[in-house]
Formats: sequence, structure tokens, C-alpha cells
Amino acid sequence: DSAMSWSREKVLSRLREVGVVPIVRVSNQEDAFRAVEAVVAGGVPVVEITMGVPNALRVMEHIVEHFGESVLLGAGTVLDTETCRAALLAGAEFIVTPSLDVKVIECSRRYSKACIPGALTPTEIVTAWQAGADMVKVFPCGPVGGPKYLKALRSPLPQIDFVPTGGVTLETTPDYIRAGAAAVAAGGELVSGKALREGKTDVITANAAKFLEAVRSARAELKK
Repeated sequence: DSAMSWSREKVLSRLREVGVVPIVRVSNQEDAFRAVEAVVAGGVPVVEITMGVPNALRVMEHIVEHFGESVLLGAGTVLDTETCRAALLAGAEFIVTPSLDVKVIECSRRYSKACIPGALTPTEIVTAWQAGADMVKVFPCGPVGGPKYLKALRSPLPQIDFVPTGGVTLETTPDYIRAGAAAVAAGGELVSGKALREGKTDVITANAAKFLEAVRSARAELKK
């Protein structure tokens, strides 16, 4: 089983290294598959399949079967421990939640898998971190101030890896990286539902490459 060789540390270092998590929210299994192929073709070997995708667990199993180690698979919108466990058994290597549920973090921990819970306020973020979160998804980050909000959180909490989510665009990605994001997560801005419906998966491939480049160039600037 090739998927077994992903350690939690390897998952986290891959997420940090790539710096982009494409969120796949689609209405059918075929679109999910085409979306994954498209982001991988764009150079992003990471994907988050949300539990709202019909037959999400089957979709995850298919992705693991088809892509193996070439894709780091996450499960998104995980709301409870039952879903968490099912997603991990279906092959998810990291778990993402929209809100803070300490039990889901504990469930991921029990399976030695990475967990990126959603949190917004400083209290929620620190609670998530203390409960064993590997990274914290700051959600919804865009509507509450975007990169400025993230920067404000970073100064007292530099030890936490933040993944801003919610309204992240190609334009704001460099600002998020400069504000200290470990990675950004993007849904429709990257995995365009319109492009999928029109059969234009090359648009998604191009988006993935652009997001990757935005992260890389912003990081290069920071090193100067």
C-alpha cells in the first residue's frame, strides 16, 4: 500500500513546501477526478476533496488508487469524528474542518494523521493549537480583513502555521504569504466550477500554476 509511506511529518512538509491547497467542491465524481488531474498537471500535487462532493469517500478511494503517491489527498468540511475516521480509512492524509471541534483533532491524532481545523478568533486558534492541530485554517479570513488580519494574528502567535482560507484570490496570495501564511487554500478561484462545466480543465491547470508561482515569488521576496 503506497499510501502508507506518508508520515504526518512528510504530509506537513509537503503542504508547507507546495504552499497551495486546491479545494475541490464539485457536484459529481467525474468532475472531481478531472479537477484533480488538472491541478496536478499545473504542478500542484495536493488536493482537498470536501465531504460535500457526492460519494466523497468513493471519490477519495479512486484518487488514491489512480494517483497514489503523486497526490497528497486531504478531506475537507469534516464536521465530526465519524466522518473523520471514514475519510482517513478512504485514504485522506490530512483532515480539514470549517470550525473547531477538538474531538476531530483527537481522532486525526489517534490515526497519526495531520489535522488543519478551521478557527477564526485568537481564542479559537490557540484552543485548536493546544488540542494538537498541526496547522490552523483561518476561516473565513478574507471577509474579516484578509492579509492584515493574518498579520495581526502572527505577531503574538508566530509558532502557529496558518492556512488562510475563504476569499483567497490569486491577487491576495502574495500578500498572505508576506503576512506569514504557511500556505493558502483556494476553492472556486482555483478550481473553477465554470471551467469544469465548460470542459476547460486547462483553465484550472493554468490557475494552479499561477497560484504556485505567486507563492514562490512572494517567498523569494521574503528571503531577500
